[in-house]
Amino acid sequence: MSTERGLIDHHCHGVARDPLDRAEFESFLTESDRPPPPGCTAFDSLLGLSVRHLCGPVLDLPSGADPADYIARRAELGGEEANRRLLAGAGLEALLVDTGLAGDALLGMDDLGRLSGAGAREVVRLEAVAEEVAAGGTAAGEFEAGFGEVLRRRTAGAVGVKSIVAYRHGLLFGSRRPSSQEVARAAGRWLAGGGGRLDDEVLLRHILWEGLATGLPLQLHTGFGDPDLNLARSDPALLTEFLRACADVGSPVLLLHCYPYHRHAAYLANVFPHVYLDVGLAIPHVGRRAAAVLAETLELAPFHKLLYSSDAYGLAELYLVAAVLFREVLGEVLESLRISPPDRERIVGMVGSGNARRIYAL
Repeated sequence: MSTERGLIDHHCHGVARDPLDRAEFESFLTESDRPPPPGCTAFDSLLGLSVRHLCGPVLDLPSGADPADYIARRAELGGEEANRRLLAGAGLEALLVDTGLAGDALLGMDDLGRLSGAGAREVVRLEAVAEEVAAGGTAAGEFEAGFGEVLRRRTAGAVGVKSIVAYRHGLLFGSRRPSSQEVARAAGRWLAGGGGRLDDEVLLRHILWEGLATGLPLQLHTGFGDPDLNLARSDPALLTEFLRACADVGSPVLLLHCYPYHRHAAYLANVFPHVYLDVGLAIPHVGRRAAAVLAETLELAPFHKLLYSSDAYGLAELYLVAAVLFREVLGEVLESLRISPPDRERIVGMVGSGNARRIYAL
């Protein structure tokens, strides 16, 4: 796959604005929320190796530079220049940014777009909207209308919505849209406890259906993530009844990441016309093994159902590593299929950006 532009990163996050010390940097090389054991380093992983080998030359270091030298060079360049080089080096056409992990220490959408040379558009996180409504003060009986009003306002210029129900409850939940009475009772329980983190199954189900009602694509985290998640409850196959229930709504459902359940997600994308997927978070973490993950995904997923994402967060390096590896392994997988060059180029364009352009109406 060409290293020219042509990748739309349909799910990503902000990156650290300022230089990081080694401990801070390593914290973004793992999904763990704790440091490695004494004497160990997060650089000793497939992701750590990929960062040193692929990103070192972008910062004027040899491939495989020592981690201490890498951190020092990054600090020498400064956050703006290091981020510019790494983001631009990913060669992206557009970024669809989940703003649910925003903060003053992270680059926002405008800065991500400026430094990468790509357009940046917003994906609105549903749980964040619900928690914003609660924090603003609302009665239980007013929550439904208040959430709908804020969601309409927040999505006016957005290209999609996203839910982290996998983290808050797990993916096995009721498929039916809750009634207004059920929403009010659930909101009463939640607000009586102080609001805060939304983990009520009824309210999570409600905001999913409200997200679908916007007509925008709905992104759902599935598969592995940080320790706040129960992996057994993040299998996308658990969504089957919900996907059946929303099949005729008209909004696409995007299964994010999926690994190690990527074959399950591929099945769902195969049998439900409104379901799409990526293997985003897995790509940088599994290194060159990404070819195996992608090949297993394409055993069942049609080419028009697969999208590219990095799920990059915290480090601009994750944008670059994910893009480089995806281009390389997609080319390898298609080469192994022994298809004609015109078909290969057509599929590369479809998976790299065409599918995202169509689904998100870019």
